[in-house]
Amino acid sequence: QVQLVESGGGLVQPGGSLRLSCAASGSIFSISSMGWYRQAPGKQRELVAAVTTGGSINYADSVMGRFTISRDNTKNTVDMQINSLSDEDTAVYYCNCNARRAAWASTRDYWGQGTQVTVSS
Repeated sequence: QVQLVESGGGLVQPGGSLRLSCAASGSIFSISSMGWYRQAPGKQRELVAAVTTGGSINYADSVMGRFTISRDNTKNTVDMQINSLSDEDTAVYYCNCNARRAAWASTRDYWGQGTQVTVSS
């Protein structure tokens, strides 16, 4: 199995910053993409940002220019610097990777346990 462990969430004031980190471990044959999703209370989980092995990055429109995702393919880690936070960014943030755990296995999504980001004064 592939395990994802996140860190870096917390309580921050509007306009503040946080850095989220995620490390993938376990039986990993290959990872095609890594990224972050979030789910606010009463809302569906949504993509925040993702980066492929080749370096292609996709951001949600709502975070463009404020969030920066980065990935280390050698360490199977993905970080996200989040700046200029507002109340609307309050959510549980989930790390995601699309990976194969063996050469014979199919590609599937794996999820971390989630880390809470709360923006409040």
